Amino acid sequence: MASKVSCLYILTVVCWASALWYLSITRPTSSYTGHRQVSSISIARKNVSFGNIRTRPINPHSFDFLINEPNKCEKSAPFLVILISTTHKEFDARQAIRETWGDENNFKGIKISTLFLLGKNADPVLNQMVEQESQIFHDIIVEDFIDSYHNLTLKTLMGMRWVATFCSKAKYVMKTDSDIFVNMDNLIYKLLKPNTKPRRRYFTGYVINGGPIRDVRSKWYMPRDLYPDSNYPPFCSGTGYIFSADVAELIYKTSLHTRLLHLEDVYVGLCLRKLGIHPFQNSGFNHWKMAYSLCRYRRVITVHQITPEEMHKIWNDMSSKKHLRC
Repeated sequence: MASKVSCLYILTVVCWASALWYLSITRPTSSYTGHRQVSSISIARKNVSFGNIRTRPINPHSFDFLINEPNKCEKSAPFLVILISTTHKEFDARQAIRETWGDENNFKGIKISTLFLLGKNADPVLNQMVEQESQIFHDIIVEDFIDSYHNLTLKTLMGMRWVATFCSKAKYVMKTDSDIFVNMDNLIYKLLKPNTKPRRRYFTGYVINGGPIRDVRSKWYMPRDLYPDSNYPPFCSGTGYIFSADVAELIYKTSLHTRLLHLEDVYVGLCLRKLGIHPFQNSGFNHWKMAYSLCRYRRVITVHQITPEEMHKIWNDMSSKKHLRC
């Protein structure tokens, strides 16, 4: 069985490399705004309705799962679910995470479930590659919205929906990105503390207090007609935040009646404000690049803008030097 998986993995790597090379020389990058059904993906649909919603949703999130892992939490509830926002071409990043901090078997006696979040791509070749990858690793979920920067909010809401529907008995959830290094020892033992009573209505990360940027040239431009207020509610940087699993369903339900914004972390902050949940500041979450040193990385929980190559080097160095003092 192990040799079969190894062969499938090698085949997947080769196929990804070939596909990406082919796409880079034959197909220009283009935007896609339609809702074309991708027939090459096996559809694992599970439509979910939540009770106790008294008014008609303004943001119904009426998407179906194209790829799903509905049984991932069936045998036992995980202590932590990790939701990682990624894109189709980031196979190297996903594999680096699987082989380092995102390995579900890193902690004996502590169940961790890792999932990569995707929408559908305009290119059927990339969708097919992700489908094949999913069949090997069983750690990918996809809904039928278009995967784009402006749909990052939908991607996070998909993750919230999945936890609320298929893994509601988990203790904690982390949402992060595929270019983030996570110090799992600090996250598990210093922040979440498995031997203590799980918290409820809990949300923490790098808290930002800011307002909308009105410059149309900015990546974070927010039109006044979409958000007229001069200040955002406190929100955690989308590069990495932690919350108790009960918050997943609360945010998802609240989102159904909250006007959608394309800035995912701001939007989650709006939902938290409606829920009366205040995010706690934690200095261990960094939303910037930080030069590597063993002692410095031992003090943090997340570091941003880490390449797959750096991910392996940092993980190997920290793992081999746990006996050293700083």
